Amino acid sequence: MNHSRRTEEKLNRREAILNAAETVFFDKGYERSSMQEIAQQAELSRALLYVYFKDKPAIMRGIILRAGQALNARFEKVIAEADTGMQQVGNIGRAYFAFSREQPNYFDALTQVSAFVEREQPDDLTLELIHCGEQIMQKMVACLEHGLRDGSLSKERVSNPTKTAFYLRGSLHGIIMQARLHSAEDSDHPDMAEMVEYTLSMQKHALSP
Repeated sequence: MNHSRRTEEKLNRREAILNAAETVFFDKGYERSSMQEIAQQAELSRALLYVYFKDKPAIMRGIILRAGQALNARFEKVIAEADTGMQQVGNIGRAYFAFSREQPNYFDALTQVSAFVEREQPDDLTLELIHCGEQIMQKMVACLEHGLRDGSLSKERVSNPTKTAFYLRGSLHGIIMQARLHSAEDSDHPDMAEMVEYTLSMQKHALSP
């Protein structure tokens, strides 16, 4: 077997393990799941499972990385569909909301990233996670900088694009998390989609020239 064939088989097996882990984690919950259950779902021996992932947190990092890459791809797509920086910022917000609704398990996984990143002795998955997070933030900053250049954003109000990106992400994330605590039947709480649009309109007002 040549080197490229072996590499492809290793990658395929690694993805199969992550697929199995997603099934187990998303069904039972991370804490209640075991490496043995993941091995059984992947139809592998437990010993072979440890060849690919050193422990359960490492597998979770692999799943969180998938989630980050999925979100990054969404952002890249919706950014390309807009002309002005302001439009790009709005598209990112709506894409983040859609991600929370259409891929809720991945959204939840991303909210747990800080619990699984190994900062003292980072492994390859940790480094990939950090890089993916930086890519997502860089996209947001680039949209804000584009908006400053095209005049759709206020230079006075967006004096620091990086800080503004953190503010925009934090405020929308907070709204989404609050809305997820309430059921659709809760008459005292605004409709989730309407609340997201309201938040985006407030952000637009705050950033406009």
